[in-house]
Amino acid sequence: MERIRQKIGKVQEYLLLINSIKGEFMERFQTDMIYRGALLHYLYLLADTCISLGEMIIKHRGLRTPQSYQDVFDILGENGILETSFAYDFAKIAGFRNFLAHDYEKIEADSICKDVRM
Repeated sequence: MERIRQKIGKVQEYLLLINSIKGEFMERFQTDMIYRGALLHYLYLLADTCISLGEMIIKHRGLRTPQSYQDVFDILGENGILETSFAYDFAKIAGFRNFLAHDYEKIEADSICKDVRM
């Protein structure tokens, strides 16, 4: 249970960091490579930590083993840990995490900035 609390703390920490640097977003994301790298890194850490937290909760509750990162949120929704519609929408973070891990060169400033502003 302590590890779950620690993961929740990390999620909160990453959200604070992202929120603290997203103010001058559009200008800096395209021109400042250090800013861009830091933001993408913290987005990746946030997504990865959410997935890891979900996996820990599933294991703690003795639920079925997820077959993919996206499946983590399906399981949490199926078991009432997350609201079903939220779990379905939030499962997209798994694809976002994979995109950040593998296709980061293809990231377009407009799309990433729009998503982070939300």
